[in-house]
Amino acid sequence: MPDTPASPEPASTVLVITAHPQMEQSRINRRMMRSASTLAASAAGPVVVRDLYSLYPDYLIDVAAEQALLADASLVVWQHPIHWYSMPPLMKLWVDDVLSFGWAYGPGGTALRGKDLWLVATTGGPEDSYHPESYNRYFFDAFLPPYEQTAALCGMRFLPPLLLHGAHRADDTQIEAHTSLFADRLSTYPRWPELDELLYGLTRHVPEDARPEEPITEPVLKENA
Repeated sequence: MPDTPASPEPASTVLVITAHPQMEQSRINRRMMRSASTLAASAAGPVVVRDLYSLYPDYLIDVAAEQALLADASLVVWQHPIHWYSMPPLMKLWVDDVLSFGWAYGPGGTALRGKDLWLVATTGGPEDSYHPESYNRYFFDAFLPPYEQTAALCGMRFLPPLLLHGAHRADDTQIEAHTSLFADRLSTYPRWPELDELLYGLTRHVPEDARPEEPITEPVLKENA
């Protein structure tokens, strides 16, 4: 009897979480989001795109929906411009609400363990502005520990970021090359040669009493004099 052909491995789901407060005015992040959305609509692979500022203009995040998508993803992409050396406010709220204690980390919080986290970011300042002798004072890597530690606490692997510095001055050729690289990486994940050399960090134990529940107290009503 002829050998039964091996079933192809299921494609890894890529979840792109994009956050730009003025996406309609963006030259680069908007184009990158559209590129990811094109992949999502094609047969190139299971890509899901979540535009946070479009989905949650009221800042009321559907935590259950976001967690369900995260649970199905192998690669989680955070795509956003750098705001004050960090992420935009709605992205930070998403992290605060969705990556909850007991789900993403802490006792029983294993939902994200073994997944990959990839930061895709743009900066207004050029690369040489992130230098001890320039106005940003630090190399850009100095601003990455919060991202790296978030991944580590959740048992995720933090992948080397994809950055475009000096976004305000980037010309069409640079933008097109950067967008094409982004789309190629999304469509070929996990077939990235460097992934074989990257290790997952050891999961840090978080004790159960790290986040004790606060007792509910009744408000004190003052009597009228």
